[in-house]
Amino acid sequence: MIIGAPPEMPGRDRGGPGTPLLQVRGLAKHFGGSSGLFGRAKAGVVRAVDGVDFSVGKGETLGIVGESGCGKSTTARLVMQIIEPDAGEILFDGEAVGSRALGLRDFRRQVQMVFQDSYASLNPRLTVEDTVAFGPRVHGASPSAALAKAHDLLHRVGLEPRRFAGRYPHEISGGQRQRVNIARALSLDPRLIILDEAVSALDKSVEAQVLNLLLDLKRDFGLTYMFITHDLNVVRFMSDRIMVMYLGKVAEVGEAEAIFEAPGHPYTSALLASMPSMDPDHRTQEAPLSGDPPNPINPPSGCRFHPRCKLVSTLCSQAEPALNVMAGDHLAACHLVDPQSGHPRLAAA
Repeated sequence: MIIGAPPEMPGRDRGGPGTPLLQVRGLAKHFGGSSGLFGRAKAGVVRAVDGVDFSVGKGETLGIVGESGCGKSTTARLVMQIIEPDAGEILFDGEAVGSRALGLRDFRRQVQMVFQDSYASLNPRLTVEDTVAFGPRVHGASPSAALAKAHDLLHRVGLEPRRFAGRYPHEISGGQRQRVNIARALSLDPRLIILDEAVSALDKSVEAQVLNLLLDLKRDFGLTYMFITHDLNVVRFMSDRIMVMYLGKVAEVGEAEAIFEAPGHPYTSALLASMPSMDPDHRTQEAPLSGDPPNPINPPSGCRFHPRCKLVSTLCSQAEPALNVMAGDHLAACHLVDPQSGHPRLAAA
């Protein structure tokens, strides 16, 4: 027997199809800092995530991209409640996470995560079938029912139970281990799966197989994805919408094709220009982006990208731009997008 889409649980879609499955408002997390003498304020705080707002619609894939250290993975862990946020609100299907209406146990049953390191994510003392069956058993399923579900899910992710169920993590390849992690994530019938660089450690041929598998599972199980990656080709292939992050902030968010065809933020444009081309007539003549990201302990004033931006003006260092509407749901945090910002390039246009 092969599992199809899981039956809807009572109250599973409380907010209706028009309510985003996930809403994040003002999410912030600062790490480190040492207290001064006599209890003075902390110094040297790393602003890993510093006021992030976004939403994920039901059934869509939100891709999250940006340089290393921009806050992508920290945002994922904050949403998953692996790390406790310093500020902000997380709503799941209209209910506040951690409230009486939606406790953490119920939330974590509906939201699962697949990590980058497929080996470190698995318990080396558990067989493949025990790994996948563990979650259902913890949540009350009988051993036989949990094991049957594990075998069904292994079949769905392309691992024949007769061959792989009794193996340990060190006895299978990296791609096979990541399929086990995906099966484990599906074992509690989640609605949202967060994929944090889930394919970046795989060979390209294996990566393509896993990406196609994820698309098939999304269709069959009615899933919603948050897909974090460095690979712009992968995010374009997988995503309905894309959120670009820079130094703990959202730089741009919008439909995938809109961002690739008409990016609104200079940082997004630089990322897209960095993609290698096979066309000899479109060789990269100069680096689209120079320098390293600023220190997150002491981020620049105004727009955080302005020290590396080719379109910078005095305004950019003085005032932080809001996420301004470009068209429809396409937003960019750049003064050039706001006709009323007073950026000198707008007056010259």
